[in-house]
Amino acid sequence: MMNKKQKQKYITDISSQFENSKAVMVTHYQGLTMVQLDELRSKMREHGIIFKITKNRITKLALEKTKCKDLSNLFNGPTAVAFGEDAIMSARILYKFAKDNTNLKLLGGLMDNEILDQAGVLNVANLPTLDEARANIVGILNASASKLVSILLARSEKMSNLPPENSETQPKE
Repeated sequence: MMNKKQKQKYITDISSQFENSKAVMVTHYQGLTMVQLDELRSKMREHGIIFKITKNRITKLALEKTKCKDLSNLFNGPTAVAFGEDAIMSARILYKFAKDNTNLKLLGGLMDNEILDQAGVLNVANLPTLDEARANIVGILNASASKLVSILLARSEKMSNLPPENSETQPKE
């Protein structure tokens, strides 16, 4: 049980996390073991994401004055929140973990001040990361450039293999 001072500190800390995070994902974790939760936290930590089990009543108080206040209806039951800077990576890790562990339920979240429902979180999880998108663009540009070069080279090869137009100027054997 928290005393009043601890509750006030919890509200201040969690409010700050909600306000300063670009990505917030809300989940239900009922049925997960401590080993599974630790595994999930470890995966999230590798990408700079904090995965935190919340106290719903106090968290709802903390949400009131933040950009995430519209998420307060998700805080019922055993709730945990992922705070991070990259919504795609947060959603992707949670989605992959939920596929292997059916006890983890994605409820919704926030991505750059935009509220996401469960379907929105799943859509975000399937987006390419920024690095993957950059690699795809470079691949497309490289493919186009190499196709252009091969077309130009093929054209010049055809020109060099053409028979001479005027056969009278050719020396006879």
